[in-house]
This record gives sequence, C-alpha cells and structure tokens, in this order.
Amino acid sequence: MVINQYDVFLISLDPAIGHEIKKARPCVIISPNEMNAHIATVIITPMTTKSHDYPTRIPLRFQNKKGWIVLDQIRTVDKKRLVNRIGKINTKTVNQIKSVIKEMLVD
Repeated sequence: MVINQYDVFLISLDPAIGHEIKKARPCVIISPNEMNAHIATVIITPMTTKSHDYPTRIPLRFQNKKGWIVLDQIRTVDKKRLVNRIGKINTKTVNQIKSVIKEMLVD
C-alpha cells in the first residue's frame, strides 16, 4: 500500500487510554513520504467532528462534513492500524498544519 504525506486514512486508534482519541476515525498522515516508504510506522493526527476552537485544532470540511484536525493528539501508529485511504487534504489545510506544528514544536 502506498502511503503519502497528507493522505487521509481511516485508522483504528483503539485501544486508547484516558483522553486519547478513540475508535476508527479519519486521520491525516503527517510523516514524510521517505519515512512512509521505508519504516513500519506512520505519524498521524486524528480528525473529529466534535471539538472546540483551540489553537492546536484546524477546522476543515472533509467529505461534506465539518470537522477538525486535532494536532494536540499527534501520534505514531503501526501501518497495520490503517484500514483504507479515504482522501487527501487540500493545500490550504496542509499549510495550516505546517504553521501550527511549527508554532507548537519549533518556535
């Protein structure tokens, strides 16, 4: 299976503990393509339809649903958790992800 950065996959996130996002849900692959091609894990950020306007959450419309990309829940998962590819996010949203990650982890 080819996995590209900024693809959206349905990913099984269970089991989860505490406040971690649970169940199978859409997630954005944020790990770079070089990493995706050569190791058994990917870095993802989950999406949800229930959230609030936090600085680490990016609003978007995906598959005609209003939702959020939850960058405060970034995690690494084994590729075995990936169920199927369901889409890709647009360039504007990609740029928002990069900006928030930079603010969270670099600045």
